[in-house]
Amino acid sequence: MASLPQAPPGPGRPGPVPRPAPPAIARVRSRRRPSGEPPPLPRALNASGRFWLGLSGVVLVVWAVVVVTGTITVFDVVDTRILQAVSELRSPGLTEVAEAAGILATDEAIHVLWLSNLVLLAVFRRWRHLFVWLGVGLLVANVGAFLAITLQRPRPFEVEIIGDWSSFSMPSLPMTVLAAFLLSTVYALVPPGRWRTRGKWAVGGLLAITAASRIYLAQDHPTGILAGIVLGVAVPLAAFRLLTPNAVYPVRYTRARPAHLDVSGERGEAIVRALHDQLGVLATEVVPFGLSGSGGSTPLKISVKAAPAAEGEESCIFGKLYAATHVRSDRWYKLGRTLLYGRLEDEKPFHTVRRLVQYEDYILRLLSDAGLPVPHPLGIVEITPEREYLLVTEFISGAKEAGEAEIDDSVIDQGLSVVRRMWDIGMAHRDIKPANLLVRTGTLFVIDSAFAEVRPSPWRQAVDLANMMLVLALRTDAQRVYRRARLQFSDEEIAEAFAATRGLTMPTQLRRMLRQQGRDLHADFLRLLPFRLPPVRIQRWTWRRFGLTLVTLAAVVVVGAMSVTVLGSPL
Repeated sequence: MASLPQAPPGPGRPGPVPRPAPPAIARVRSRRRPSGEPPPLPRALNASGRFWLGLSGVVLVVWAVVVVTGTITVFDVVDTRILQAVSELRSPGLTEVAEAAGILATDEAIHVLWLSNLVLLAVFRRWRHLFVWLGVGLLVANVGAFLAITLQRPRPFEVEIIGDWSSFSMPSLPMTVLAAFLLSTVYALVPPGRWRTRGKWAVGGLLAITAASRIYLAQDHPTGILAGIVLGVAVPLAAFRLLTPNAVYPVRYTRARPAHLDVSGERGEAIVRALHDQLGVLATEVVPFGLSGSGGSTPLKISVKAAPAAEGEESCIFGKLYAATHVRSDRWYKLGRTLLYGRLEDEKPFHTVRRLVQYEDYILRLLSDAGLPVPHPLGIVEITPEREYLLVTEFISGAKEAGEAEIDDSVIDQGLSVVRRMWDIGMAHRDIKPANLLVRTGTLFVIDSAFAEVRPSPWRQAVDLANMMLVLALRTDAQRVYRRARLQFSDEEIAEAFAATRGLTMPTQLRRMLRQQGRDLHADFLRLLPFRLPPVRIQRWTWRRFGLTLVTLAAVVVVGAMSVTVLGSPL
């Protein structure tokens, strides 16, 4: 191997090219939201949700009054008169029709509905809906059984029961569970809009047919069926609207990533209004931007009104929309990495979306103050308290990702200087990939500092150097990047970087682009090194990993046991 010249790092090493100031943006006076005024995008239960919750409250109050006062006989008399009147209409033909119409309330049909939903939600990887579905099913089944056992109302009397039945009858447990499962199916599997509306009408029709069948067969009291339907509708309606709102967890059958939220309609209007009120920025358009390189937020290009001195010019700012779903995804992602790999530095999750946005804004300001080529931070905008926030920065217009831009020696030096400068100030970016390195007219910019770390371990800093060299070599070659790297880093530092870097520590986009090119740049860099260091061990067992593994396995067993109990218990 030919010897490459090496200059020790020092004051004469190449530095980043100064970047121009951000475009002028028109500002108006911001407005403080008065106490009690709803946020730009409030949580919505809607009138129907409030109606069903209120109705379920009425059912619970009546149930409590009946338990305390013992006035169930009043309902018994009314129900008996209705059932006796219906029984006079019985005929062999109608009985066969009623038995067929009530098949959805049988144990077998409800179990099939339960399992088919679990399988479909798992196949479509709609985990949030799956967990809510499980919670709704377990809650409705157990609460319904508790109410029935507490009241201990017998089956209809003074009328012949010609259908199957078991246990007590207030509320009707089969109708309660069926209503909850059918409505949960609509909210978890049917996209919002026209098809979901049709699905709700279909559920209403199926419940009406099943209720008529059970009244005809005298399997339940009419009031027990009514109470069961109210409880079965109210719980999933409230749960799915509050825990999986369409704006945050849309049901869709496209290849779009779940992290990318829809910014049209109410959310788009809320963003424009919040920018005006909180930052004094006059936005004219909000559109998604660069979605292919983002998996943990919704990146936006926001057109804004330019300052009077720059009238006629296009002015844009950049926004990263974070929601509670991103925090929960990050939590599950880091839990999985801990279970699979053990102790990886700074893998503790954020607990609120507000803290996540605050941290990224803080890191961005640290990098900016240190002179690194990052977008100018412009502030944080609250869309929905504790649920959605927008991080606003300068928009690097006219730039290309490092995987598509022309990379010359100047850009290579700038990229390596970024890593060296972060080492000097005690920071690590931790997500160096083509989508996070932008090049515009020969100037390199570093974006997306969400994973950056203050005072990282040497291992984290070494991984940054190797990933930077790999990204820069995508459009050039390993020897050229290595030659420029030796002007700012020693052979020991470069060898350490590639000893610390392999599959797990490379961002997914970088690994994918390396596979697409068919080049093993990692091996090319190793061949250029005058010596190699032993690979840094990543797999580590700690007490924390051991405890989390046990807790996770126990949770899986408990959920499985509860599901089996629900499936095996008669309704």
